[in-house]
Amino acid sequence: MQMPDPPETHKEFIRRFPKLGEAWALLGEAGAEGPLPDKTVRLLKLAFACGAMREGAVHASVRKALAMGISAEEIEQVVAISAATLGLPGTVAVYSWVRDVLDVAEEPGG
Repeated sequence: MQMPDPPETHKEFIRRFPKLGEAWALLGEAGAEGPLPDKTVRLLKLAFACGAMREGAVHASVRKALAMGISAEEIEQVVAISAATLGLPGTVAVYSWVRDVLDVAEEPGG
């Protein structure tokens, strides 16, 4: 499975601070170890990004979820589930970030 390239700003940051990039990669690898299926891990990471209100992490999680074959409906369900915790204003904000990526993916050639 080919994951999407990170944004240029991310790549630039990692070039500038390579040890932080290495540490980030190790955190991701260590956190992924365990019995949960990859799809579940990806949807949980999206949920955590939503809960933390991290727009860039939501964008990245949606791009990676789509690359894994996770459907827009599954992604949007994660947002809907978050409403009870985030409240409506936070959930609408997160939904707009998810749609930023889904709208591009749904465009012809996207």
